[in-house]
Amino acid sequence: MFSTILSGAIFGMHSYPVRVEVDVSQGLPCFVMVGNIGSEVRESGERVRIALKNMGLNLPPMHIAVNFSPANLRKEGTGFDLPVAVALLVSMGKLKMEQVEHILFLGELGLNGEIRPVRGVLPIVRAVTEQGIYKCIVPLQNAPEAAMIKAAEVVGISHLQQLTELF
Repeated sequence: MFSTILSGAIFGMHSYPVRVEVDVSQGLPCFVMVGNIGSEVRESGERVRIALKNMGLNLPPMHIAVNFSPANLRKEGTGFDLPVAVALLVSMGKLKMEQVEHILFLGELGLNGEIRPVRGVLPIVRAVTEQGIYKCIVPLQNAPEAAMIKAAEVVGISHLQQLTELF
């Protein structure tokens, strides 16, 4: 099953939205991530897998492909952990796509499911609100920063379990 979640990144002095696309399908079990990503982003696959396992949700032994779009711009940092986890939850049927559409997700995952703060929240939230995305789910510690953008409806969460309860 295919899903797309909205996130964001900073490239130089500019921030831009990033689509995190996940496809879970039959085939050789693997976790592939593409889209001009740095090592922190590449490592998110393991953080997400373990955080979901520690919540009682084991990833199925399937082919999992994650694409970060646009592919021409470099993606760095740990802020993509939460959007990858959300996209996987949608692809696994644990969340419905309609529940998470038109929402920005940012956050680093601890192996226990804790959602940790990330850098660059303010400019990323500003960039997506300029494109018509107003709801943002960010780490609890980043919520005051994100709320500085008055057009944004900000929800701060501290654990992946809170996200599943929210929806």
